[in-house]
Amino acid sequence: MAPPGAVAEPLVSLLAPECAAADRYRALRYRIESLRSASGLPLVAITSPDAGDGKTVTVLNLAGAFAQAEGARVLVVDADLRKPSVANYLGLDPRLPGLSRALRHPGLDLAAVAHRVDPFNLSVVPAGPPEASPGELLNSPELRRLLDEARRAFDCVLIDTPPALLPDCRLIGRLVDGFLLIVTARKTPRKLLAQALDEIGASKVLGLVLNRDEQPPASYYGYYARV
Repeated sequence: MAPPGAVAEPLVSLLAPECAAADRYRALRYRIESLRSASGLPLVAITSPDAGDGKTVTVLNLAGAFAQAEGARVLVVDADLRKPSVANYLGLDPRLPGLSRALRHPGLDLAAVAHRVDPFNLSVVPAGPPEASPGELLNSPELRRLLDEARRAFDCVLIDTPPALLPDCRLIGRLVDGFLLIVTARKTPRKLLAQALDEIGASKVLGLVLNRDEQPPASYYGYYARV
């Protein structure tokens, strides 16, 4: 996590965009760009079988890779209302209005909760204060309305979701084009990964991102595309 006003060190695509680790996030960006359709880039959710697999770091680094394109309009939505962390990683004020406020106030437009993060060419909808039982909020028609507005206003929309086995993720999954599933090398059990894949549905899995793979050549993650 980052102190107030500072970006956390793992966000290499924002802090050191020319480094080797940031280059690997660019490679992931190019993979997603290859899925572009007539309606634009897909609205992508990023999840993991369990907590602690690095999904938020991946979301923000991937967003940073997209934001490097001149004139790009990139939005990150923190939809993990139970344990939000996007604002903390970016050093944002936790009191900023976010997704939970928009879902509670029908008609509140995206501009009221999307905050520009300068100088990174990036906008963020933070989650807002943690919610003990966010299911009703995420089941609101307001979520679809906000994401539809995001599709129109931004070139790239990335959503940080709760872990795949929570019912919250299923509610979000109805509204996105696909998922990247983050797994951790030598940590994520195969059974848990299989359950996550079943929960998401094979047709919506765009690929797997393997975090903390230390086998040579050393890399921060590997990418396995759905074929």
